Amino acid sequence: MNPPEESFGFQYPWVLILLAFLPLLGLLRGRAGGGASVTFSSLHILNRLGKQTRPRWAGFGYPVLLGVLLAFGIVALARPQHLEKYKVVKESGVELIVAIDVSRSMLVEDIPYNGQLVNRLTAARAVIRNFLRRRPMDRIGLVAFAGRPYLVSPITLDHEWLQDSLSRITIGLVEDGTAIGSAIAASAKRLDKRESKSKVIVLLTDGANNSGNLAPITAAELAHQLGIKIHTIAVGTPGRHTIPTSGGPLTLNQEFDLDTLRGISKAAGGESFMAQDIENLEKIFDYIDSLETTERAARVRIDPTDMYPPLVVLMIALGLIRTISRETWLRRSP
Repeated sequence: MNPPEESFGFQYPWVLILLAFLPLLGLLRGRAGGGASVTFSSLHILNRLGKQTRPRWAGFGYPVLLGVLLAFGIVALARPQHLEKYKVVKESGVELIVAIDVSRSMLVEDIPYNGQLVNRLTAARAVIRNFLRRRPMDRIGLVAFAGRPYLVSPITLDHEWLQDSLSRITIGLVEDGTAIGSAIAASAKRLDKRESKSKVIVLLTDGANNSGNLAPITAAELAHQLGIKIHTIAVGTPGRHTIPTSGGPLTLNQEFDLDTLRGISKAAGGESFMAQDIENLEKIFDYIDSLETTERAARVRIDPTDMYPPLVVLMIALGLIRTISRETWLRRSP
């Protein structure tokens, strides 16, 4: 749920029309009175009885006080409210697992990023992080794999947890190797029995299957029978590369089994890609993002907070002041 939009309004705004009639109080106060009860030939004798003790400003202040009192009452009747509007978006219906290769070859620094070469895992984490941010309404899980799969995060809607879990994906989580078939099986097991409109595995690797007891194509076919789609991404550049190890630099020849990755995607109704730089990798995830969408229902929820109680308190206070003033400093004495 997004942060609320705050605003102010009235539940019964038409009541405010009554404010336009308040100036009529002055006209009503100045209307002509009835005939005299006692007739005097001269007012001279009355002037000698004494002057009024009512303050000069009372003639103005008294109707103003009444007008303010009525104005507060009218505004209170209109029921002013502080409104918080929330845009509530339901879950998209897409459940997805990102399976990331953490074999030792992912340490090869051959991906240009921010003016320097970074290793494949660093580039993959940066792009996947942005991918997760663009899909806040999806339930997503993370699987790391090398010689065997390892569940980093179960399928969840808690994307803050997902981002933290992504940071914990490092080389050495499991024994070295590339068990692509086992990674597909572990991911499919998590998606099986889930009631969702769309189930997807995005598998990112830089090598060929050389571990595990399940062939990648067989695993993909089994996943497809469960209604799961698989997209595969090969990341890195071919050729000889050097990676740092505790025993010193290690040279390796890059293996890309693109035919197997294409076969996995074909068997499971997905698509296969290859990325040799981070820009291309970002475009691939953008494309996958556009492919895996479902209609998202949105509604607006409004939480009102009434603001008329303080006005009622002010009305009571002004009413007391008005009543007391009539019997004290605004009172006429004979």
